[in-house]
Formats: sequence, C-alpha cells, structure tokens
Amino acid sequence: MTTSLRNRTRVLILLLAVLLLGSVGTGAVLYAADRSAERDRAQPGGPVVTRGTVSLKPGQAGTLVFRNMAWGPHRDELATVAADHPDGPRTASGVQCLRFFTAGGTGICLQAERGALQDSYRAVVLDDRLHELRSFPAAGIPTRSRVSPSGHLAAWTVFVSGDSYAGTDFSTRTSIVDVRDGNLRDNLEDFDLIKDGKPYRAPDVNVWGVTFADDNTFYATVATGGRTHLVRGDLAARTLTTVHENVECPSLSPDGTRIAYKKRVADASPDAPWRLYVLDLATMTETATAEQRNIDDQAVWSDGSTLLYALPGDFGADLWTVPADGGGAAVRLLEAAVAPAFPG
Repeated sequence: MTTSLRNRTRVLILLLAVLLLGSVGTGAVLYAADRSAERDRAQPGGPVVTRGTVSLKPGQAGTLVFRNMAWGPHRDELATVAADHPDGPRTASGVQCLRFFTAGGTGICLQAERGALQDSYRAVVLDDRLHELRSFPAAGIPTRSRVSPSGHLAAWTVFVSGDSYAGTDFSTRTSIVDVRDGNLRDNLEDFDLIKDGKPYRAPDVNVWGVTFADDNTFYATVATGGRTHLVRGDLAARTLTTVHENVECPSLSPDGTRIAYKKRVADASPDAPWRLYVLDLATMTETATAEQRNIDDQAVWSDGSTLLYALPGDFGADLWTVPADGGGAAVRLLEAAVAPAFPG
C-alpha cells in the first residue's frame, strides 16, 4: 500500500471515529434530557410552575409566598400563588431557601451552600424584591425563621447537633438580627432566663422558635430539665421569662392575644408526639385544634382565625389549614409547598 493511500485510510478512520463519538455524545445528552423530563413528570398532575417576578412588598392581600417543593427546575425556589386559588399556576423567583419567612417587606432566607466534603449554611436578609441585603453564617441545619411585623428584626433557629425535636439528643442555636444596622444577637441562650419568677441557670438550656410581638418583645421555646416552656423575650433587657409549660414552636396571633403551638400529648408515639394547640395568653386556656395528626412545624396565622402548617406529602410537604378555635376540620390548601408566609 502506498504512503498516500495509507494516509487517506487513516484520515477516513479518524473521521468515522469522530462521527461515532459525536453520535454517542448526542445520544447521551438526549437520553439525559429525556430522563430529566421523566423525573419532572414523575408526579403526574403536579402544579404548573414558571419563572417570574416575586415580590415581598407589603399590602399584597391574598398572596401566599412559600418554598416550592414541586419536582422540576424550580424546586426549592421561593414562589407565589393566589391564596384563594392555590391550585393555580405558581410564579417562581429563582431564589432558593430551605426555610423562609417575610413580614414588613423583609424576608429571611436560610440557604445551604453545597461543599465538596460538607455543606454549610447561611441566613440571608432579603428586601422586598428578593435582593440580598445582609448575610450571616448559620451554625447548623436550618429549621425555623421569623420576621417582626415591622420588618426590622429577623430570627432563625438551626440544629447544631441532632436533627429532630422529637428526642432529647439535639442542640439548637437561635439568633436575632436588626436588619437595619446588622446588630446580631447570635445566641439567645446568652440571655438571662427567669423561670418561675427566679433567675435560672443550667447547662442544658436550649432556645428555639421565635415569634415576634414587636421590635422588642418576642416569644420562643426554652427546653431545660426535660421540659419545654413558652418564654417571653425582652430584647433590650436580654431576658427570657417563662410563661407556660409544654409549648414548642410558638406562633403569635395577629392581634397578639393567642399563641398557636405544638404540644406533646400523653400516650403519643415518641416519634410523633405533637398535636396543634392554641393558648389564650390572658387566661392560659389551651384549646386543641381539630388537626389530630402529628405536627412538626411552626404554624402560621393566615388570618385571625385560621392556622396554616406543613405535613408530609407526595412531593415532600403539603400545606394544610385548620380553624384556631377547635372547630371545623383540617383541609389541604396547597400541595408541594412548605415555609409559607403572607407579605404584610
């Protein structure tokens, strides 16, 4: 075979190899795309989610903001839907949060930063257009977040060890920041605890689940000695004062007179110990809601008479409502959603 013929043969073989590899690569891309689309369709009849503008501006009556849990390109993004048409199309923001809350035009978004060996977390303060204003390192896995009615204060709780409130082998870190100047109270366990009218100190004190009355007064849960307590916090005085026992993840009503919370009930499974209750702060009267399932969430007041909370669902979580007065029945409001809030 002549040198010229051998060279032409080599070129032809090279071209065939390139074409073959290109076909294989294209097929792999198309296959991956088909598999991705198949995964997005894995839950038939799921909500329609499209990218758009999401605003936290106050005064948007009837708008619900939440973490979208529907499978697809917008999973874990903040999204909105009309509260009176919750099965309608959703608008996704492009901003991902593990936990979220908003009030007064301020949002608090707890985010994961994926690492090669270990994830880290941060608390991000957002303005009403979801632009980042400030961020703070978070010491562990995000679990609760709240904003004061004015939008001036934001709070968050993370697990620094353990990953469930159900047992006793866990530790939390709860922080409050003034979003105007960045003044951070990094650990509410540093506040003075007044238990049953007396100063109290113990190495096992845990604090979690802030809910704000105003820019100084808040409520939270304190655990110590194997018991949980509702405490009233005073930001200026740096004090936590016990108010009632067996209260976890409190949520203050819009008029400031009642606390919705999860309560450990007798004879319940250790893995599912909580039911949803409402406490009248004036009389300390407890009312059990009609929701009889285990509630591991910090409920939100959708108005003065209705509670909104998450339960496990096909996509991870769904949002349910129940009357706060003990009547009625639990109703599913929104599938594939968690961490709800109403801009206000």
